[in-house]
Amino acid sequence: MSRARRAALLSVAGATVLAGLVCLTPALASTAPPAGGTATENLRVTVSDGVSLQATVTGAAPLAPRPTIVEFSPYGNGSGTFTPGPAYNFLLVQIRGTGSSDGSFDALGPRTQLDVQQVLQWACHAPFSDGTLGLNGFSASAITIYNSLHLSLPCVKAALLKSGTYSLYRDLLWPGGVSNFVPGVGVAGLIAGPALEQGPDRLQRAPLTSVTTATGLATADLSAIEHPTLDAWWQQRQFQGDVNHLPILMIDGFFDVESRGAFQAYQELRGDGAHLLVVGGHDGAPAGTDDGNAEAEAWFDHYLRGVDNGVTRQPAVQLLLAKGDRVQYLNGAFERTSGTDWPLPGTHWVPLALSPARSGTAHSLNDGTLTAGTPAAATTESYPAVASLPTATDVPNAAIVGAAGLNQLFAALPALDEMNVAEPQGLSFTTAPLRQDVQSAGPLDLDVPLSTTTPGAAIWAVLCDVAPDGTSHPLTVGRLSTAYPDLDPSRSLYDPVTGDLVQPYGVYDAKTPPAVGQTRLYHVEFWPVGNDFQAGHRIRLDIIGASGASTLAVPGVNSVLVGAGSGARLQMPVLPGSDLLAALGAGPSDPN
Repeated sequence: MSRARRAALLSVAGATVLAGLVCLTPALASTAPPAGGTATENLRVTVSDGVSLQATVTGAAPLAPRPTIVEFSPYGNGSGTFTPGPAYNFLLVQIRGTGSSDGSFDALGPRTQLDVQQVLQWACHAPFSDGTLGLNGFSASAITIYNSLHLSLPCVKAALLKSGTYSLYRDLLWPGGVSNFVPGVGVAGLIAGPALEQGPDRLQRAPLTSVTTATGLATADLSAIEHPTLDAWWQQRQFQGDVNHLPILMIDGFFDVESRGAFQAYQELRGDGAHLLVVGGHDGAPAGTDDGNAEAEAWFDHYLRGVDNGVTRQPAVQLLLAKGDRVQYLNGAFERTSGTDWPLPGTHWVPLALSPARSGTAHSLNDGTLTAGTPAAATTESYPAVASLPTATDVPNAAIVGAAGLNQLFAALPALDEMNVAEPQGLSFTTAPLRQDVQSAGPLDLDVPLSTTTPGAAIWAVLCDVAPDGTSHPLTVGRLSTAYPDLDPSRSLYDPVTGDLVQPYGVYDAKTPPAVGQTRLYHVEFWPVGNDFQAGHRIRLDIIGASGASTLAVPGVNSVLVGAGSGARLQMPVLPGSDLLAALGAGPSDPN
């Protein structure tokens, strides 16, 4: 299965039962081409509750014990996302209740996690394995591994995880407590499709399991909707610790739908030798790059085969920054930077105030200013909380659509993924033209005093790069339901120099909606930005109605306090060597 399709969306007879948990049943089919070709064998693995899982092992012919890379996928036959060289075998395991595997899909919950542990215990001693395992995952298969790291994973030496979520709730399906409805339905369809396609095999082999499989898929989809708060159900479907201390290479992109997950996971696991490569995910990788493949191969070569190839001496964090536009980024317009940690050491945040003074550059309801100074007066500005154009205001989801083949349409009709068409229904705040280039990479925080006529409405904000010709290109988005005003200070990120909040960690355990018209201070988390703002460009913040890809809500009016010292303020990350205040004509800002 290609990455685009994945975005819009040894046979061993009489094998020994390992620890009474897992057994291997005869292969369904096998191919064994002459030496020098590739051998593929289908098999079924029965786990401790009796459920039979479909798996496929592939390697150079004839199959022999080798280091084996394992992937757990819900997308059926042929859905592996890594092609290892001849030194490895590759084992694709279809997750329970998906593809040709029996059982009930539990949305990557506790039973699936236990399957991961038990299958790896078997694979460690299988005839095709030399006792050394690696893990590969992209999107759902990466999420499966993140969710399972609190269990001991036998014989695993390293992992490669692309675009997975650290928290399925926070990073994909309910970011900021706001339903990401359309992508959720899309993922459910991508999982159900192969299960339906491979249904005839299941009916012929074990017909009674078809009802269980169908029920599991339907129940998991409904459960994701029925749990709007981050309750115990979701807490079982997120990172719960790591007892394995695996060195993990995390690959993702700044425009990816799950980008927050890789950054959060890196911060949690960097002590175990994790590396973070931000080159691309569901959105694709820029022209002129290899999508991280060389780094991935070197990672496995070092940790699974002991090759001294220098991979551990590479910078722990490598970033490819955009230059103002997502489509141009994919066409090869990017800037490389790297460092020893995330956020990059020396990063500082510049507070930019939302001012009512007109900028003369936007066609929004207010045409406000984003300034490094303190506006003289405070005022309240309102906008309709109605659905906005998702291709413009919903950068992560728009990137999935683009990677599915619509980037050509965006190139022909650029207004579809620019903010100029969407901005008239919201508020905008724009800086003066930058006097010099500014590199920005890191999370952002918007502190915004806001009231609403619809309790539980969404706060939706988009950070944009405005080119000299006036076109406004969305870079990242911040989302927060007004039912969640609280944050967890112990898990939030603060500027190490100023102490200012720069990445709020919201509390979504229970809803506390405001009274109609009640002004409360909200801390809106943005997914990390990675952009090289060019001289002559402007930085713009749009506050607008939630994306149409979210669950439709009752329309209302949101009102924002701007200006003076008490008004809304955006914390903007700036990399060392860049000076945003100087670029805005306000003097030096880099405390380093």
